[in-house]
Amino acid sequence: MRLETPRQRRRRKAREAPFPQGWRALLTDRMAHWCFLDDAERRRLEDLIKVFLVDKEFEGAGGMKVAEDVKVTIAAQACLLLLGLDHDYYRDVHSIIVYPSTVMRRGPQASGLITGAVTEEPAALAGEARLHGPMVIVWDQALAQARYPGRGHNVVYHEFAHKIDMADGAVDGRPAQRDGSASRRLAEVLAREFAALREGADEGRPTLLDTYGAMNAAEFFAVATEGFFDLPVSLQQQHPDLYAVLAGFYRQDPAARVRRCPG
Repeated sequence: MRLETPRQRRRRKAREAPFPQGWRALLTDRMAHWCFLDDAERRRLEDLIKVFLVDKEFEGAGGMKVAEDVKVTIAAQACLLLLGLDHDYYRDVHSIIVYPSTVMRRGPQASGLITGAVTEEPAALAGEARLHGPMVIVWDQALAQARYPGRGHNVVYHEFAHKIDMADGAVDGRPAQRDGSASRRLAEVLAREFAALREGADEGRPTLLDTYGAMNAAEFFAVATEGFFDLPVSLQQQHPDLYAVLAGFYRQDPAARVRRCPG
C-alpha cells in the first residue's frame, strides 16, 4: 500500500471539504468570469481553489492585512487558468505577497524576469513573478480587474501566466506541452504574433494587446494570456490563430462562455 505524503493528504482533505457558500457569494459579486462558467466548470474551479488555498502562503505587505476574501478572490483568478489543465503548473508557487496598491521600487533592483540584469530606475509595481521565488500581487488592481473585465489587463492572470511559463524551469514564453506538434504550433504562432506586436509598437499603431508584451517573449505570453481571458471575443476576431493555440493550450474557450451570457 502506497502511503500519502503530507501534501497529498492535505490536498485530498481540501477537495473533500465542502466549498463554503459564502465563497460562492463572494465570487458572484467580485469575479465577472465566475458568472460565465457552467456548473461543471464551477465545481472544477471550486476544487482548484480549495487546494490552492491549503498549498500556498499569503503574506501582507505595505500595511495590507490579507483576509480570507482577499485570498479567495486571488485564488479564483489564478485557478481559472488551470481549469482545463492537468499539470501542476503552480508547484513552484509557495508564497504570494499582497500589497494594498501599486508600489514604487527604488534603488538597484532586478530588471525584467531574467536574473542578472539590474536597473537603478524607479519602477511602479503591480505584480511580479520570479523563477523559484515569491509572487507579488497588488490588491486594488486584482479586485478591480476581477470585477470589471474587458480592458485586456489582469495582474493575476499575467503573473500566474509567468508561473505557467516557468514550470519547465525556463523563462522563455514557451510553456511546456506534452503534445509535440501542438507545442511546435504554439511556439510558431506566439513567435509570429510577438513579432507583429513589436512592429506595431515600433510604428505607434493601435494594438489590441498591451504593447508591454513587446518587451520579450515571456512578457508576450503573459500579455496574450491576459487578452485570452479578459478580451476573448475581440482576440478571437482580430487574432484567430493566437486565440486558437491558446485555446488548445489552456483547453478552454472563454469567447464561447462570454457569448452565451447575455450582458
